[in-house]
Amino acid sequence: MNQKKGRSKFIFLCVAPAFILFAIFMIIPTINVFRMSVYKWSGFSASKEFVGFDNFRILFEDMVFIKSFQNTVLLLVVVTIITMSLALLFAAIMSREQVKGKDLYRVVFYIPNILSVVIIAAIFSAIYDAKDGLLNGFLGMLRLDFLQNMWLGDQRIVIYSVAAAMIWQSVGYYMVMYMASMSSIPESFYEASALEGTGKVRQFFSITLPLIWQNLRNTLTFFIISSINLSFTLIKAMTGGGPDGSTEVFLNYMYKQAYTNSSYGYGMAIGSIVFLFSFGLSLAVSRITKRETLQY
Repeated sequence: MNQKKGRSKFIFLCVAPAFILFAIFMIIPTINVFRMSVYKWSGFSASKEFVGFDNFRILFEDMVFIKSFQNTVLLLVVVTIITMSLALLFAAIMSREQVKGKDLYRVVFYIPNILSVVIIAAIFSAIYDAKDGLLNGFLGMLRLDFLQNMWLGDQRIVIYSVAAAMIWQSVGYYMVMYMASMSSIPESFYEASALEGTGKVRQFFSITLPLIWQNLRNTLTFFIISSINLSFTLIKAMTGGGPDGSTEVFLNYMYKQAYTNSSYGYGMAIGSIVFLFSFGLSLAVSRITKRETLQY
């Protein structure tokens, strides 16, 4: 009995510091965001006016917020599909094929992930420059002048220009993660399937993908949530939400309302929606992608 009590006490002492830090930096601030969302407060004055759910009622009639929500969902869908597909494709090629200079390519692909988001924004702003940018210059060199555009000034395509920067930043990191999973798959599986005449594409879908599914599932949830944060920093640095709100995302809109428009309570109402959306999306992705774990 004394040994059991001592073990419980040891576990409590090990877990308590982490739980206290989690409560201080995560639980209490999150509760405070929900609490402040029912107040009308500038963020600077001493007086706060309780307005109940008025902030949320105004929010759902706010066309800028609705546009920012649409942009966020669009970025999540486009960037997630393309990034995950490219990362899997590159990982499969680098793991299964004899590529000369494989280690060099791995480093080159990974470099964007260690760069500051502000530097990435500066790089792509220079590439997209309408007058002296690399992209328009390259198109002009190929005699494709009709494809030249104002990549960060045209409301129809600017969101996709930002999406390209997000994809470039993320592909290398996830490629390395998938390569680690793929390298642990026994070679005998591929040899046996090759003897039966199975092609490489079918091997990928029948062997590789099922055996790395748990890693893919975990990284997918992580990527979707981190993309919400990445879209904010990239758009803040590249377009500021413009032109004319065409690249507004809801974290950028929350920042503007809370810290530059002196509508802190309204900003926290947006923050509450962002939290609920992220939490619900994580649960949905986790549930949809749930599969039986394969042992090998």
